[in-house]
Amino acid sequence: MSIQIPLATASVETAKTVLSLRNIHTYIAGSHILQGISLDVTEGQTTVLLGRNGAGKSTTLRTTMGNLPAAQGSITLDGHELRGKPAYFAARQGVGFVPEDREVFVSLTVEENLKLAQRGGASRGAAGIEQAYTLFPDLRQARSRSAGAMSGGQQQMLAIARAMMNRNRVMLVDEPTKGLAPVVVKQLATIFESLRDEGETILLVEQNLEFAARVGHRFYVLDEGRIVHGGRMDELTRDPELLRRYIGV
Repeated sequence: MSIQIPLATASVETAKTVLSLRNIHTYIAGSHILQGISLDVTEGQTTVLLGRNGAGKSTTLRTTMGNLPAAQGSITLDGHELRGKPAYFAARQGVGFVPEDREVFVSLTVEENLKLAQRGGASRGAAGIEQAYTLFPDLRQARSRSAGAMSGGQQQMLAIARAMMNRNRVMLVDEPTKGLAPVVVKQLATIFESLRDEGETILLVEQNLEFAARVGHRFYVLDEGRIVHGGRMDELTRDPELLRRYIGV
């Protein structure tokens, strides 16, 4: 049974919920991965999904996006149902997705990757590309280079920038710091702080607790496919027993 997490403060209670998952069950190759999870993502905030490897964090994002089918439950964006719809439907409704393995087009240049991601009336156009270059100076310098010639950290920046090319209601970001050098992780933390301060709505999967604590407003902890705890990020960092039990810190 999924644990329902109450919102912790009055300010959050009165804020608008953009993305809502209710009683979501997902199976992969017959294995029951998500076992009735429920969570809310609040407008203008970064909500962090934490938990050990295999807890179901990436599956939650892939199910939300429509890359995996939810066998049961409801996924709503601004009150509109996403469950049962393909990934392109979620994208058209304003869900941006940064997958764990980045999936940039390695044979295309940085700028070609960004332009290819732009989608009709939702596109931010040239202003969106300029914003990406301002936020990620490395991409401006490498705008004419092929994405395949870039470092892992630069490819991660490109994957995030690509998801920002359209006007999103929420961005799903899967482990942006995975496998990156500490200096690049610090760069990304600064970037996510900027996104947070600009009011972007983000659902972030992250293993790096220091990074998560720096950029996140609220958190949920997943354990064996269930939500077991949630609240304000500052509450988590003050609870060593919770960290030890569910995150292994």
